[in-house]
Amino acid sequence: MEDNVEKKPSSKKCLALILISVMTVGLFNTTKAQRTMKTNKELIIEGFDKWTKGTGNVFDLIDDDIQWTIAGSSPQAKTYIGKKQFMDELIIPLNERLSQKIVPTIRNIYADGNMVLVLWDGQATAKDGKPYNASYCWNLQMHNGKIVKGFAFLDNIAFADILSRLPGNTHN
Repeated sequence: MEDNVEKKPSSKKCLALILISVMTVGLFNTTKAQRTMKTNKELIIEGFDKWTKGTGNVFDLIDDDIQWTIAGSSPQAKTYIGKKQFMDELIIPLNERLSQKIVPTIRNIYADGNMVLVLWDGQATAKDGKPYNASYCWNLQMHNGKIVKGFAFLDNIAFADILSRLPGNTHN
C-alpha cells in the first residue's frame, strides 16, 4: 500500500532555506545601503563640480532647516540654525570680501549611509589682492538629497582674518 502522506522537509533543509533567505535579504539591504552612499557622495561631488565650474555650488544642497557647526574658537565658531542664518552670517560675508571666488578642490571624500565626509582645499583672492587659501573638512549628514547637518573644521585664523581685515557690504 502506497502512502499518500506528504513528506515534511528535514530540519537541515529548513535551516538551509532560512539561511538562504537571510543571506538574500542581507545582500539586498547592503546593496540598498551602498546605493544610498553612492547617491549622497555623487550629489556632493556634483555640487563641488558645479561650484568649481561656476554653474552652481554645494550650498544649493543645503536644507532650509540645516544645523551647521563651525568648530574652533574664532568668532565664527558656533552652530548656525537654518540656511538663512548660515548664508547671511557666514557665506555671504566671506564672498563679499573676495575679488576671485573660492575654487574648491576635493582631496578626499568618504560616504557611509547618510554621512559624507569631504576633505577639500579652497583657493581664492581677497579684494585687497591677498590670497585666501584654506583647507576644510566637512562632515555632512544627508536626508532626501539635502544636507541637513554640517560640522566643519577649517582654518579659523585665515577665515577670521579675512572677515575682520576687509569691510563687507551691508546686506539686511
